[in-house]
Amino acid sequence: MPMTRRLRVLHVGKFYPPHRGGMESHVQTLARELSAEVDVEVLVSNDGRQTVRETLDGMPVTRIGTLASFASASVNPGMARAIRQAAADVVHFHHPNPTGVLSYLASGRRGPLVVTYHSDIIRQRVLGAAFAPVLHRFLRGAHAILASSPDYAASSPVLRRHAERVRVIPFGIDAASFERADAEEVAEIRARYGPRLVVAAGRLVYYKGFDYLVRAMGAVDGRLVILGDGPLRRALQALAEELGVGQRVTLAGAVPELAPWYHAADVFALPAVARSEAFGLVQLEAMAAGTPVVNTRLDSGVPFVSRDGETGITVPPADADALAAALRRLLNDAALRRRLGDAARERVRREFSLEGMVADTLAVYREAATPVMDVSRNPSR
Repeated sequence: MPMTRRLRVLHVGKFYPPHRGGMESHVQTLARELSAEVDVEVLVSNDGRQTVRETLDGMPVTRIGTLASFASASVNPGMARAIRQAAADVVHFHHPNPTGVLSYLASGRRGPLVVTYHSDIIRQRVLGAAFAPVLHRFLRGAHAILASSPDYAASSPVLRRHAERVRVIPFGIDAASFERADAEEVAEIRARYGPRLVVAAGRLVYYKGFDYLVRAMGAVDGRLVILGDGPLRRALQALAEELGVGQRVTLAGAVPELAPWYHAADVFALPAVARSEAFGLVQLEAMAAGTPVVNTRLDSGVPFVSRDGETGITVPPADADALAAALRRLLNDAALRRRLGDAARERVRREFSLEGMVADTLAVYREAATPVMDVSRNPSR
């Protein structure tokens, strides 16, 4: 007789909120939503040397102490043992996480493995090349490799090599939480920054391409607010001052709620310049608010999320002139903004629902765990 207890799933990631990042946000959202159907445990790195165990959203979260870091990767001596000892039926691993891969292999763990492949290793080319044999060995042991878009699955040399294991499950969001925003907050933002407002959001790192957006503002009659923080903040502020647009470009830092900003914006911009921006989850949030998007034509999921001429305008990467032209076109045409914004909202509801992402992921778990056990519930989309 098949077992009917709830499936136990261990999520292994790099970090977990309040640590900021697209992967961290996705792991939190997915784990939280899955916990209604399966028993979820989260295992990640801690910023400090101490291992910290806590319960968040009713789930056990273990942050393994970090001894050192190398090429943006944490070295966690206790990670392999934690993976080996976890009472999980399925391990769901989130990559890129090179030291996590090494820990998984060192753990000697056997059993169902599902990998969400968020991105190739882009910037550390030497590390990526040296690590490739280890990564391919790891991926050969996976029951399924989840990609967030067909575009990334097709463009990644790593995923092409493991095409028979790749499943496309687009990231989903709780659209309702972005479809509405506090009217007073929206009005306050509009009053502070005026009409013709462009908003961007993300970590201030090279691959986001915010420097090209700042340059574009020299040819755009409007205001730009960039939400988020990171190592390039001073450089971006200096660039804005140097170009004479410092009065129209605001680096607002991190904000507690993004929804009011999406609703206040006339246009949302994601000017990414590298495939490290594999999806661009912030696009979905802005689209759910009914805001048209200007993004870039990368070999990643970025132009898959917001489609050129349907939900926004797509331009070549690293092209400030093209960015400026797209922003001017949208800022000058309210009817076009409404048409693209309405289509954007509908696309999120139709193609990027949280329920769909969770149901599809659970289906992969059921398949991976069979005949180990049966999942206790059979979710429907």
